[in-house]
Amino acid sequence: MAMYDAKLTNLCKHINPEVESNPLGITSIILSAAEKLSGSLLPLEDHLSLKRQSPHPPDVLQSVENCESTLPESFEIQAIRIPSSVNETIETLVLNLSSASYYLDVIAEALGVTEASRVQVSRTIGKASSEIRLFFCPKQQLLDQSLEPLEVHRVQLQGSLNVRASYFAGQEVYGDAILASVGYVWKSANLFHEDMSMRTYYRLLINKIPSGVYKLSREAISVAELPMAFTTRSNWRGFFPREILYTFCRQHRLAEPVFCIPNSSLGTSTDPHGTCKKLKVTEPIEEGKKSPVLAAGGGGESDGLTGDFQCEVKIFSKCQDLILQFLSTKAYKKQTDAVQNAALKVLLWLNLFFRESNISSEKLSSHAKELGIQFYSEYFLKEFNICSLVHDFWMSFATVEDGLLDRKHMKANDDMVENGVFSLNMGGQASGVNPSSGSLVCIGYTSCLVTEGGTKEHLESNEQFEFEMGIGAVVPCIEGIVTQLSVGQSACFGAELPPLEFILAAADDSPTTISLLSSGKCSLEHTITLLRVTEPLEDRMEQALFSPPLSKQRVEYALQHIQESHALSMIDFGCGSGSLLDSLLDYPTSLDKIVGVDISQKSLARAAKMLHSKLNSKLDYKVSSNRIKSAVLYDGSITNFDSRLCGFDIGTCLEVIEHMEEQEASLFGDVVLSSFCPRILIISTPNYEYNVILQKSAPQNQEEDPDEKNQSQAYKFRNHDHKFEWTRAQFCDWATDLSRRHNYSVEFSGVGGVGDVEPGFASQIAVFRRKEENPKNVEIAHHCKVIWEWSEGDRSKSAL
Repeated sequence: MAMYDAKLTNLCKHINPEVESNPLGITSIILSAAEKLSGSLLPLEDHLSLKRQSPHPPDVLQSVENCESTLPESFEIQAIRIPSSVNETIETLVLNLSSASYYLDVIAEALGVTEASRVQVSRTIGKASSEIRLFFCPKQQLLDQSLEPLEVHRVQLQGSLNVRASYFAGQEVYGDAILASVGYVWKSANLFHEDMSMRTYYRLLINKIPSGVYKLSREAISVAELPMAFTTRSNWRGFFPREILYTFCRQHRLAEPVFCIPNSSLGTSTDPHGTCKKLKVTEPIEEGKKSPVLAAGGGGESDGLTGDFQCEVKIFSKCQDLILQFLSTKAYKKQTDAVQNAALKVLLWLNLFFRESNISSEKLSSHAKELGIQFYSEYFLKEFNICSLVHDFWMSFATVEDGLLDRKHMKANDDMVENGVFSLNMGGQASGVNPSSGSLVCIGYTSCLVTEGGTKEHLESNEQFEFEMGIGAVVPCIEGIVTQLSVGQSACFGAELPPLEFILAAADDSPTTISLLSSGKCSLEHTITLLRVTEPLEDRMEQALFSPPLSKQRVEYALQHIQESHALSMIDFGCGSGSLLDSLLDYPTSLDKIVGVDISQKSLARAAKMLHSKLNSKLDYKVSSNRIKSAVLYDGSITNFDSRLCGFDIGTCLEVIEHMEEQEASLFGDVVLSSFCPRILIISTPNYEYNVILQKSAPQNQEEDPDEKNQSQAYKFRNHDHKFEWTRAQFCDWATDLSRRHNYSVEFSGVGGVGDVEPGFASQIAVFRRKEENPKNVEIAHHCKVIWEWSEGDRSKSAL
């Protein structure tokens, strides 16, 4: 009988809940029930199996004979042997089955026992529809029938604990095990069977890790990565966070995660889809029970509520012990956004545990506190104590015929690697269409394993792979290269290897891949082509209504003021990919020094590449009067003081402050006007009142959230990354207060729309002018990092 059969387990749990963690208790309960059927069932000598006392009915025997006559006399299937010792190799195994024999007899022989009745069968592994199971045969003492089910834990199992098989089964497995997909499907007389490969084995392994579930859902194991942020349903690709969390809990034999959505306006709880379905509500931890490792509260989310819905997530063991919980301190306009973001926070923390198998409890607790997660150490470690053993083995070693493959063979030469990328070759004519944060990018790629000697082994490829820029949806080296490409261009480059289990899960031929890994130092080689770029929804909405696009109108507004001011120096706060700085080189101005500051190194890399190319080539100068003599790009926060950012003739900050929290935007206003002291400062930000017009003009093929179509709510922010959007009155109050406190005058204008007609400009602009002739002296302080610099006397200088 199947000791771990799900139906038997669930029935027995109603009799004795402790059998969930003590499967031998199931055997005791079934044997007790069998005593009441002594006329038909007989316990065998070992008291661990049963047999019928009377022969099978003739009609059953006849149907079996008829079925066997249609089967081939013999056939082979491939299985996986998992030794109990982690120092032994996991290997493929061929089982020779025939229509004249019982398949469990063949498995028993492979396990070294003579009777199939001694073989234990696990519950299904992987998907619920799967027929993949573990077969194993530990040495056991006889089960004392006098023991009550509660006392069965006294029975001692003999043999070595099989860590890898136990990880699959969710129960303790002793001795060697065979992983195979073979058996009789319910109500079917035909033997079901299919081959198991090493690739399947490793795909089952990574399916128990949050990032592995996401990678498999995208069929892009070497390229995809579990994103760091959930933006919109229309931009997300692969399984949604909520689905991944359900899969994770199912794979680890946990109860389904509980999502609770308190509606602030109604004071009630609804399910994630807005229906009236009652959600499970858990009681608070009582006094005297174990307290969590840490208290909720921490960063990671804004405490300021900007919407209506928050989400609480709780994860329980099968025995209903609370393992961890998370309550978002940020509110969302949509229920689905609240649910998906909460699920993603939990997944990111769980992923850290699996990624760093030897992570210290202090670091785990610190990261949980940052996200606002509480976890209960005793119950958490009880459920996942075996995971660290298995993952530590994966991360450190690979099995080969003659022993173990040291991790050092899996890295390229250190002197070849810079930021995880080496041997970069780019080609193709630049089209001028470049990706930006928030845009949807489509690439074609091929990933190969490459040895030091030049031998290549194909891992995976995809003709069209789509992902959103800026949320970490692909491995960093891929996104870093894509930011440097325009549509139609290609790049071929090497990168360091990911963990071993991901390589083998992607490889078509695992033995060949392992052989290459053991032959010397290896790396991954990616070849990618940028196929198309879909601009962020904000840009698409603006382009549908404005010509030229609103983003270009903002740049032209700033350029006009730069020309009229006769400024010699200019600084762009939050310069991003350098669109304003790039445009300056196409028009005659009096500027001889330009500076950009941003916190995104990827955006700065694009800006550096673009500016470097233009400034170093006389052919790229479109006007002879352009007199730029020096240019610098800084990596740093515009809310931190740096003396090198002080005293510029003109400063710009276009559509930046709304990406900060409101208190950070106020801090920037104080720092820039009290310390940086530009003679003129231009700040633009969206006019929230104009959003209703923009969203009515949105493209018709825009994907809508099906869960939100029937919900009435205020119009949305223009970009998922906006922390706030101000009305005209709010912006006016903020800018007027700043100018009054820092001795500046301020005037208001805008672009897009008409200022005197409701609802005003689409982008509202404040122009600050310093009243004092000279800024006050400041102390020297350098908090920003120079990313790139150029001077007229040294045109060969490249990005640092």
